[in-house]
Amino acid sequence: MNAPKVIDHIVNWLKDYATNAKVNGFVVGISGGIDSAVTSTLCAKTGLPTLCVELPIHQAESQVNRANEHIKQLRERFSNVNEAEVNLTSTFEDFKTVVPKVESSPKVDLALANTRARLRMTTLYYFAGLHGLLVAGTGNKVEDFGVGFFTKYGDGGVDLSPIADLVKSEVYALAAELGVPQSIQKAQPTDGLFGDSRTDEDQIGASYDELEWAMDMQNEGKVLKDFTGRQSEVYKIYTRLNRINQHKMIPIPVCEIPAELK
Repeated sequence: MNAPKVIDHIVNWLKDYATNAKVNGFVVGISGGIDSAVTSTLCAKTGLPTLCVELPIHQAESQVNRANEHIKQLRERFSNVNEAEVNLTSTFEDFKTVVPKVESSPKVDLALANTRARLRMTTLYYFAGLHGLLVAGTGNKVEDFGVGFFTKYGDGGVDLSPIADLVKSEVYALAAELGVPQSIQKAQPTDGLFGDSRTDEDQIGASYDELEWAMDMQNEGKVLKDFTGRQSEVYKIYTRLNRINQHKMIPIPVCEIPAELK
C-alpha cells in the first residue's frame, strides 16, 4: 500500500464530502485507540474544523492517557483542531438505576456495553448539531464488513467512514505515516466498553491479522474443510461472526407494501 497517496486520497475525499454537504468540519470520538487516532488525524489534515471528543465511562487510566496524548499532539500540529471532554460515567450510572433491575449475566453485560457506545454516539451528534459538523466513523474494514465488531447505532452510528475500506494492518501503516503517538501504535486494541482489561482479541477469539486472513480466504471462495488446526478455528470464528452480524452490515429491512394494498 502506498500510504502517502492513500492519506491524500482520504483527506481529499473528506474535504470534498464536507464541502458538498455544506458543513463546517468533523467531530470524532477519541478512545486512545489506533482507529480513532488515524481518523481524527485524517480529518485534521483537511484543514477544516475538527473537534476531538473524549467520552469516558469508567475508562481505564491508560486509555484516557493515550487519548490525551493524541489530542495534545494533534492540537500542537493543527490549528483547526479543538477538544472537548464529556464524562458520561454518571449518565451511564443513572441509566442503570431507571431501567428494570435484572440479574447479572453475560447478556446484561453486553447490553450495558452497547449502551455505553450509544450514549457516546448521542453525545457526538449533540456536538455535530451544535457546530454544524459531520460525525466521522472510526471503524475499519474487518470490524465493519468482516465480523461486525461494533455497536449498532453506537460507534456504528456515523455520517461517513473514512477508514472503512482499510483492514487493520493498513490502518497501522497509515498511523506510522501520520505520526500517531507510539503509545497508541503499540497498544493492544480494545473497545473499552466493559470497564476491564479485555482486548478485542479476547472478545473475538482471534487477532486482527488472523481475521484479515480469514476475510481474504472467504473472498477467494474457500470453505471450512479447506483448513485444519488453528486456521480452521479462525475461519470458523470469522464466518460465524460474519453470518450472525449481517444485520449490522446490510441496509435496514423495509416491508414493501404491494401497490394494490394501498
